[in-house]
Amino acid sequence: MESHVFSGHIYLFYSFDIGEDIHLSLLKEDKKLIKKPLKNPMYFKNYHAPIEIELSNSNNSPYLDSVKIYGFGAIAIRYKVPFSSTLGDLRKELIETSAAYHETAIKDAQKVFEQVSYAVKQAQFFHLSNVYEVIQVTPEKALYDGHTLKELYGSDIASLLRFETEALATFKKNEILSASIGYYKGDLLIVDTEAAFVYDDSYEDILDIFEFANLQQLELKYFDKTLDSQLNAIFNREVGSLSWTAYLPFWGTIKNDPVGDLGKLRVDISVIIERINSNIKLVGEPYVSEIYARLADKLDILNWQDSLNKKLNIVHDMSHVYANKVDVIREDILEVLVIILILMELITALLKH
Repeated sequence: MESHVFSGHIYLFYSFDIGEDIHLSLLKEDKKLIKKPLKNPMYFKNYHAPIEIELSNSNNSPYLDSVKIYGFGAIAIRYKVPFSSTLGDLRKELIETSAAYHETAIKDAQKVFEQVSYAVKQAQFFHLSNVYEVIQVTPEKALYDGHTLKELYGSDIASLLRFETEALATFKKNEILSASIGYYKGDLLIVDTEAAFVYDDSYEDILDIFEFANLQQLELKYFDKTLDSQLNAIFNREVGSLSWTAYLPFWGTIKNDPVGDLGKLRVDISVIIERINSNIKLVGEPYVSEIYARLADKLDILNWQDSLNKKLNIVHDMSHVYANKVDVIREDILEVLVIILILMELITALLKH
């Protein structure tokens, strides 16, 4: 049993945030970019669809599977690395492959960035990156169905999903394997925090859901980090007093207002999150819905969204507080000006008499 050799692929999903926005319309017209036909699964909507390209460099990894550019400022790179080994040996091979492809992914993403940076708003390589891996084992259902495979090789599978070379404790192994699902008889799919195990003939239909969840987590992390930075900057800047020009009508709204900028950031983030979330359509796709629900749970998507919403609400409250403060002071200034004008008219009238 231990010496049985399995074959399949290690899929590595890398994502990089390279800017606020990418003008895909410019890239579509760029004849230097080698575009590939995009094969969007049924559960993805066609609007806000990414562009898939080929890297022209001959030194690319032979296992580079796809490169996609998303309008919300992200690059997604996928590698498909074949293997043929026992699941026990694959534990070490997986760790080595992950380490080797980390640098490869950065180099390939750098090549993409250099080709598309002209179309990126506030381009930077790179703000943040994310990775998720899928271990796809070619089914041998005449020998092992999904249930039997889990019973016989559960310890190896659990170690693979946690990138460990040693066997995990029994309770931890059982915890990881309890997340297993399947659609057809003999299938097995286990979703974990950093990787998933797939034993399924039709696995290619669900690969894009892993890429999407990885991108979604990347953008939520990026926006959470951005809001933290901006809130800290606003707090530190506002410990003193607002500039006196902020209280002047018209002028105060024309000058650069950090609180106003934060309000604009709030709108921008809300719009982009809506664009990301609206990309996926899970109605009528129960199996894909179940996989995505498991991924959202393991990648902590809901908690990231909750954290982001709380910070967006803080931004909203701060904007109102400072806007009210400025409005009150402006009203006081206007009242003082009116009183001064009345006094001036009164003094002028008395001097004439």
